[in-house]
Amino acid sequence: MLRVIFVCGLLATTSIVHAQTAPSPAEIAAYDGLHRAAQNGNVDDIDRLARAGAPLDGRDRNGRTPAHVAAFAAQAGALRALAKAGADMNALDAQAYDVVTITAVADNPELMSLAIELGNDPGLTTSPYRGTALIAAAHLGHVEVVRRLIAAGAPLDHVNNLGWTALMEAVVLGDGGPNHRQVVRLLVEAGADRSIADRDGVTPLAHARARGYTEIASLLEKGR
Repeated sequence: MLRVIFVCGLLATTSIVHAQTAPSPAEIAAYDGLHRAAQNGNVDDIDRLARAGAPLDGRDRNGRTPAHVAAFAAQAGALRALAKAGADMNALDAQAYDVVTITAVADNPELMSLAIELGNDPGLTTSPYRGTALIAAAHLGHVEVVRRLIAAGAPLDHVNNLGWTALMEAVVLGDGGPNHRQVVRLLVEAGADRSIADRDGVTPLAHARARGYTEIASLLEKGR
């Protein structure tokens, strides 16, 4: 049973990462208005278009607002200008991703922290998997992103529609290496519930032991 769960987990991690759809070159070439300004980081154009009444939360064909485009393009100035103009910082695109989750997956902690500062809730339920930015960052082993999300008050024990928490994903979808060990340490020290099992009743500790992740197992055993 553990083997089946692990194989499914590996398939799931590929899907979770690639469910985000960044603008394609063709889409970028076709952008105009605020989407183009966001992609290019043109703050002056954003300010001008916003004053002229351009729709701050207009959508492209994949449901991306200019704020999403700025996040994918790593344009901090554009994101700040859009938020200042009144853009919805909690908007979800067609795959149900927000700016925080986009930047978390991209391992861009500075831009993610800016999005949170600008009003993006770090605890939103996002993605087709009904997860959170913390779950996404934990399974990818993005240590600084996880650290900042915890500090921002992201929910530690949210369970996604795969039946997994951030702690579970750090074990099941991680590689047992230094980054995932540090993620587990951060989650445990923050008070993540180690007893939450998957749909088959298998705990993170049991998964860690089954995979030979001895250091992670030790972290999960401490204080039990």
